[in-house]
Amino acid sequence: MQFDLIVVGAGAAGLFCAGMAGQRGQRVLLIDHAEKVAEKIRISGGGRCNFTNRDVGPANFLSDNPNFCRSALARYSSQDFISLVQKYGIAFHEKHKGQLFCDDSPEQIIAMLLRECELGGVQRWQPCTVASVQHSAERGFELETSRGPVQAPRLVVATGGLPVPKIGASDWGMRLAQRFGHKIVEPRPALVPLTFDAEAWAPFASLSGLSLPVAVSTGKGKTQGRFLEDLLFTHRGLSGPAILQISSFWQEGQALQIDLAPEADLGEQLQAAKSDSKRQLGNVLASLFPQRLAQAWLERLGLQSQRPMPECKDKDLQTLATQLQAWQLTPNGSEGWRKAEVMRGGVDTRELNSQNMESKRVPGLYFIGEVMDVTGWLGGYNFQWAWASAAACARSLDANLSN
Repeated sequence: MQFDLIVVGAGAAGLFCAGMAGQRGQRVLLIDHAEKVAEKIRISGGGRCNFTNRDVGPANFLSDNPNFCRSALARYSSQDFISLVQKYGIAFHEKHKGQLFCDDSPEQIIAMLLRECELGGVQRWQPCTVASVQHSAERGFELETSRGPVQAPRLVVATGGLPVPKIGASDWGMRLAQRFGHKIVEPRPALVPLTFDAEAWAPFASLSGLSLPVAVSTGKGKTQGRFLEDLLFTHRGLSGPAILQISSFWQEGQALQIDLAPEADLGEQLQAAKSDSKRQLGNVLASLFPQRLAQAWLERLGLQSQRPMPECKDKDLQTLATQLQAWQLTPNGSEGWRKAEVMRGGVDTRELNSQNMESKRVPGLYFIGEVMDVTGWLGGYNFQWAWASAAACARSLDANLSN
């Protein structure tokens, strides 16, 4: 069977690209090896699908080639996708810092993308595996699939990244890229909880479930990341939006710097309490932090919770303030692909055309979405990259190719 375009991967980017290309006159085949369509959309955003962010720019993305994403993001904005969502009557709300979520269910976004594919006459083979891909200048791309051989002059790889293997994530797209001579920026889990050595973490394990707003940072210079978000203590380490965000910047061996009271001058507050209060140190600290956290820090520093404030040494109060506002600790790893929301790394974008996502090595070969070395922050940015990169690819295709 012959098509104008074959898209491998029926996730966010693949569905969107296939539908848009079909509506622009292409004969499109969409292939995916999973039984369920767009499972990552289905599980995203805690089951509400954080489908984009109102405020999206290149600064919200990480890549070894940071300027690559500029063109696509500028030519297909979050407002463009919001308009499509509104056209389908899907109700949504803004939750936090521009993050947009469905009021009802991510199934609405999936249904919208499938309807866009129907409007474009897209054929979808799912589940369907691809055994081999051959390419020649004369015949284009020839794929041997579990449903028979297919051929097209253009092939779009939209196979996503490695997170959440239980829903079918694989490295197929990156292996294909390498076979055609592309470099791969080493993949690693991103937007993922961080873990610590069990012995070192023992004093904090009892804080599991506790959450509070913090400022967290790591790295230096251009590679530094800093976020003001909520942190969550777990049995094995740290999670919550603050840690998921910083995990994309964290490199093995680097320390995290955490300010557990980012809106306060804790040293000044403790000194003021010493001057005008006879309350006990533990009670003062528990008025500023969750009680479990206050008690854990006092025990860690060997300070007596019952000591009246006027009897506390200035040195001890300053040490306590510094420990709470400049806490340094070094993770020993992360929860890995099983818990990661996205992938850092992927197909090196220096070998792709930023205008249309086409390979500079193999004409007619395109990469879109997460399979590329473009990683967004937490908050709808990765979905926006899926929409924008897919649109850049689909719009570049010649609608008269089949004529």
